[in-house]
Amino acid sequence: MFHHELWTGIGLALLLGLLLRLLRPRDRDAIRPMLIALAVFVLGALAGMLADANGYPRAASLATHTAVIGVGAVLLRLGTLLLFRVVVPLLRLSPARIVEDLTATVLAAGWLLFWLHGAGLDPGSLLTTSAVITAVLAFSMQDTLGNVLGGIVLQLDASVRIGDWIEVDGVSGQVVDVGWRHTAIETRNRETVVIPNGWLVKNRFTVIGSRGDPKTRWRRWVWFDIDLSASPGRVCQVLEEAVTGAEIANVVADPPPNAVLMEVRNGLARYALRYWAADPRPDDPTDSAVRIHALAALARHAIPLAVVREERRLLREDDAERAAAEATEMVRRRHLLAEIELFGSLSDSEREQLAASLVSAPFVQGDAITRQGAVAHWLYLIRSGEADVWAEHAGGRTHVATLKAGSVFGEMGLMTGEPRGATVTARTDVECYRLDKSAFEAILRARPDIAGEISVVIARRRGELDAVRETASAGRAGQQNDAIRQRIRQFFGLQVD
Repeated sequence: MFHHELWTGIGLALLLGLLLRLLRPRDRDAIRPMLIALAVFVLGALAGMLADANGYPRAASLATHTAVIGVGAVLLRLGTLLLFRVVVPLLRLSPARIVEDLTATVLAAGWLLFWLHGAGLDPGSLLTTSAVITAVLAFSMQDTLGNVLGGIVLQLDASVRIGDWIEVDGVSGQVVDVGWRHTAIETRNRETVVIPNGWLVKNRFTVIGSRGDPKTRWRRWVWFDIDLSASPGRVCQVLEEAVTGAEIANVVADPPPNAVLMEVRNGLARYALRYWAADPRPDDPTDSAVRIHALAALARHAIPLAVVREERRLLREDDAERAAAEATEMVRRRHLLAEIELFGSLSDSEREQLAASLVSAPFVQGDAITRQGAVAHWLYLIRSGEADVWAEHAGGRTHVATLKAGSVFGEMGLMTGEPRGATVTARTDVECYRLDKSAFEAILRARPDIAGEISVVIARRRGELDAVRETASAGRAGQQNDAIRQRIRQFFGLQVD
């Protein structure tokens, strides 16, 4: 038996197959099975012709009808590929992959029903008699059907797309296929993890990168445990400059990296250096490169890492080490006090007494060390860093001066109890010593004449401040000196002249 339509269909299917091979060479894995199936059905058609010629009509009819069904299915599948892989992209459309599969399935089912009707069978009665069987199969295959429906949902709403990097239940990798039943993920170890679509629909997973950004940017966290003796602001600056100042593969410049102090515990400070990676695949090598640059930068700036260790020492050794550290600190304090004009009239023993009373007071860049109008009975000595002095007024504030290491401020609050005459803020990270009224009181009561000498220095400093504010005159200096001396004696409960 020979049908002209059959060979026409075979020729058309072959033409479509060759055209797709030419236009879509990357889809050859989908086209090749169709061409192989077409070759098989051509052999079936030839076998039907041979059986008909040798007097086997039933065998010829079976072979021919099988070839007709198969060639029709191949033709429909190749036509679907041509439509969705060539024509639709030319129209600048990008439907979900499942739409192509559903279209091919519906066309194949329609073709089968059409052929059954043409062969004299009633598809309606066939479906009615198989309703019970269908229900039983649906119940027994509910998990499979759930995965199939899950695959449809995932593709229609584009929850997961081929090429996405995702993290699922502790596994991260790139999506290489979203099928009817499962989604395949290829990990960085070149392992393929198959996840049922039903599980993805019911559970949470993470898609790396922003859907609104065509470029993949993935923020990575690298952790460092730093000794508490290091200035937090300085540590963050060094960590950030270690990345921005180096050319590290896979690290993007925008957004820039940033370092933050995340936690202080167990005698250490934990910092996170956060940078943005352009490609999720080399995550560990990029983290390693960032760590290498950061560790080198920390070493260059003598910032020590915090090492959790257990030490056992004799009590005598601890006392000796502590005493040596305290002696070094006292030398530093005495040297600082000796260079300050305000305490120039003090003897060595009196400065020794003050040095023992100093309290460490660190401030971070941007901190308000003291505010104009505040009442505080202590002064500050700047050990390191810089601070800005501001005069507050109704129109805002005016910059008065910048204080550097060795400067002192707040002396009026210590000596007279007056409210602060200016606001002082930390221009950089600042390490200060604080001297309270109680520490200075014993010295002043033992030698009241110091009040007169200190008042001269304070009056001059106050005159300089007023000059900057353009409110002072040269003739008021002597009056200020006497007034300040009297207020010092009154504040400390000494006999007023």
